[in-house]
Amino acid sequence: MIEYLIFLAVSAATFALFALGLNLQWGFTGLINFGHVAFMTLGAYTTVLLSLKGVPLLLSAIAGAIVAALLGLVIGFATLRLREDYLGIVTIGTGELIRLVINNQELPVGDRWVSGAFGVQSYVIPLSSTPNLFWQFLMIGLLNLLTIITLFYLWRWIKTAQNSTNVSIKKEFISRLVVGIILGLLSIAIDISGTLGLYNYNPKAGLMLLALLVLAFVFWRLEFLVKSPWGRVLKAIREDEEVPKALGKNVFWYKLQSLMLGGAIAGVAGAFFAWQLSAIYPDNFQPQLTFDGWIMIILGGSGNNIGAILGSVIYFAYDALTREFLPKVIPLDVERIGAFRIMFIGLILMVLMIWRPQGILGKKEELTLGK
Repeated sequence: MIEYLIFLAVSAATFALFALGLNLQWGFTGLINFGHVAFMTLGAYTTVLLSLKGVPLLLSAIAGAIVAALLGLVIGFATLRLREDYLGIVTIGTGELIRLVINNQELPVGDRWVSGAFGVQSYVIPLSSTPNLFWQFLMIGLLNLLTIITLFYLWRWIKTAQNSTNVSIKKEFISRLVVGIILGLLSIAIDISGTLGLYNYNPKAGLMLLALLVLAFVFWRLEFLVKSPWGRVLKAIREDEEVPKALGKNVFWYKLQSLMLGGAIAGVAGAFFAWQLSAIYPDNFQPQLTFDGWIMIILGGSGNNIGAILGSVIYFAYDALTREFLPKVIPLDVERIGAFRIMFIGLILMVLMIWRPQGILGKKEELTLGK
């Protein structure tokens, strides 16, 4: 049970990073990206191939993020001056192109060349060796500190919407309270599982701690950026790019920055995705991953960083619960159960789009789905 919770925590943290990158591009800037998995693919392969060449893991992951950002630069220069439709078409094509090229080319795996279709295995994973007692307790302390900071932030986030007589803000307070309680309880459960996993050392618990620390750092900096003048320009571009143009802003440059930064974050998510799998193949990076990211943003609310994290948590909770309990309730074979799970989450999304099109935490006045 503890190992399964750790696995879910790593998965949710990885795809929360993935969704945060997409949310920056779409939720805050209005850029249509249907090939976000391309950035994750480059981040994953760059990280593992460099690590097999002996490059330190930190530098490998940073290089993966830079390569993913450069892909955003190339795509941006090719499409951002054109209509928004072209960006969607080019990105989904780029995602498939990169996957197919990797599948059909030989890759430099260590000191030899291997067909991409055979995948890449036996690469180094962070914190895979058992640390000494001092480092174990330090890691446990970091995890507990992160949990305390998370709970404090959630309390403050709930409290900001508490003292108001406005009906809409009262509704927002209720939704924040429910979300805060769920995320708080989940944080405590992850903290307990992670503490046990780090004490009786499990390498996946170490990876979980690293993923959570990186997620916390990225979330913190993104929150600062989107509330800064830079973030306000992105929102203005999302609503009507002619307005910031009239105010003398270089709209193309701001869009390019958003696309590159979102791509870099997805590249970091790719590194964690590869480390969790321990072996990567081109088929691990199907277009479905992009649309999973879109589902997370739609569920949590576009233009809201906590919403992106919440969407990831809901998605993996749904995946785990239906995978575990649905076969016991509905007597169907594996293929039909899989189809039913997809149909059911589609139904949830349809109901959500009718009842609350802005998502659980999104603001209706900032809704970009109607553009």
